[in-house]
Amino acid sequence: MSDTPDLVTGDRETPIIEPPVSVTEVDEGASRREVHDMWVAGTEEPEWVRTATDEGAQEMLPEGDDPAAAIQRGIAVDDDFVDSDDTDADQRQIINMGPQHPSTHGVLRLHLELEGETIRRVKPIIGYLHTGMEKTAETLSYMQGATNVTRMDYLSPFHNELAYSLAVEQLLRVEIPARAQAIRILMTELNRVASHLLWVATQGMDVGAVSMMLFGWQDRELCLEFFEKVTGLRMNHNYIRPGGVAADLPDGWEDDVESLLVKLPAGIDRHEAILNKNPIFLDRTRGVGVITPEECRQYGVSGPIARGSGIAHDLRKAFPYSGIEQYEFDVPVGKHGDVLDRYFVRMEEMRQSLRIVHQVLNTMPAGDYRTEDRKVTPPPRKRIDESMEALIHHFKLFTEGFRVPAGEAYQGVESPRGHLGVYIVSQGGARPWRLHVRAPSFAAVQAMPVMMTDSLVADLVATLASADPVLGDVDR
Repeated sequence: MSDTPDLVTGDRETPIIEPPVSVTEVDEGASRREVHDMWVAGTEEPEWVRTATDEGAQEMLPEGDDPAAAIQRGIAVDDDFVDSDDTDADQRQIINMGPQHPSTHGVLRLHLELEGETIRRVKPIIGYLHTGMEKTAETLSYMQGATNVTRMDYLSPFHNELAYSLAVEQLLRVEIPARAQAIRILMTELNRVASHLLWVATQGMDVGAVSMMLFGWQDRELCLEFFEKVTGLRMNHNYIRPGGVAADLPDGWEDDVESLLVKLPAGIDRHEAILNKNPIFLDRTRGVGVITPEECRQYGVSGPIARGSGIAHDLRKAFPYSGIEQYEFDVPVGKHGDVLDRYFVRMEEMRQSLRIVHQVLNTMPAGDYRTEDRKVTPPPRKRIDESMEALIHHFKLFTEGFRVPAGEAYQGVESPRGHLGVYIVSQGGARPWRLHVRAPSFAAVQAMPVMMTDSLVADLVATLASADPVLGDVDR
C-alpha cells in the first residue's frame, strides 16, 4: 500500500496489523482535547419535548448540567478540536441537513447547531425508513425468516442471513456440513469486498473524487455478477438459510472465483493510486471525524470505525463462526481514528477477505451443501415425484415450517460495518416469539455527534460517509 503524508509528523503509516484480541490504546490527540458540551439523546425527555413533534423539536435538546450523570451514562467524551466557546447563544443557528439520502444509504436527518461554519451540536434523527422487520419476524416461519432479515443491511445481505441462520441453528442443535460452512465463508467475504467497494466509491465521490464512483461501482459489479450466478439475485438473496445454503455452487464457480482474485486486487491497487497521494482527498480526510478508542467503547462502535481508532477487535478472531478459524488472515488497525485511517483499514480489509477467499477456493470440501436432518431440510426434488410421503413432507415444511425447541440464542458475526448480532427467543413453535437485531449502523449513527461536534460544516459529509451507515439497518 502506498504511503501518504502523516497528520502531524511526516509519513503516515499504513494500517498496523495486530492480534485481534489485544486493544491498542492510541490517542495522539489527547494532549489537545478538551471536554465539550454536546447534545446527547437521553432516555428521559422533558415535558416540552414530549409535546413536540415525533421527529423532535426544532430546537436542540437542552444540555445536561450534572457532569457525574454524564459519566454514569457514558457520554462524557473528548473533543476533537480546541476552540474557545465565548460566542453568545444568539449568534448560533439551527439548520436541518436532510432528510436526505446521499452518504447514508438511506434517509437520515441531522439537526445542526452552527456557529458560523463550525458545528457546535448535532442531533441525528432516524426512523424515516422504518419497516418493523423485527416484529415482522414474529409472523414468519423460521424458513421464511432469511427472506426478511436479508433486507436490513442490503449492502451486506449474506451477513444478515448468516447471523440469523446461525442463531436458529443454535436452537435446533443441527450439524452443518463442512462444504456448506465453506460456501458461507466464501459468499460473506466476497460480500465484505463488495460492500467496501461501494463505500470507497461513495466516499471518494463525497469528497470530490468523482471518478472513484465509476471505478468502485465497476469493480463491485464483478462481485454482484458472481452472486447472481450462484443465487439468482444481485441483492437480498435468501441464499444462506437455517441448515445450510439454498443451492450448491454452480459448475465453473472455481474459474469465476479465480477471475475475481485477479481483477479485484488490481482494482484495489487502482483505487489507491487515485486516492493515496491525492492532496484534495488527503486534506478532506486527514484529522477529520476523529473518534477515540474510549469513545468507541462508550457508544458501542465496532467494525472498521473502531479498528481505525486502534481497537484490534474482530469477531472472526475473537468468537469464530462457520469454521473461519481455519483460514489465515490479519486484522488491520489504524491509530488516528480519523476518516483517512478508516479508509486505510477498509482497503486492507478487502485484501484480507480476498486472502480468505483464495484459501476457500483451494480447500473447498466435498459433500452436501445443507444438513441431512430431514426435520429441517426438504426432500430432494426428484423424490417429490416418486413418493407421496416426500411430497407431504415438502408441503408441510414450506407451508407450516419446522418447529424449533424452546429457548433463546444469540449469534454475532463480523459484518462490513461491525458487530451484527441476532437474538432469537423460541417458545417451541414454527415462528420466533421474539427477534432482535444488534445493528452496527445504529451505533455508528449514535456516535456521529462525537465525530462531528466542533468540526466544520465542510467536513460533515466526509465524516458521515466514513461511518458507512446503512439506514435500512438502523431503522430495520
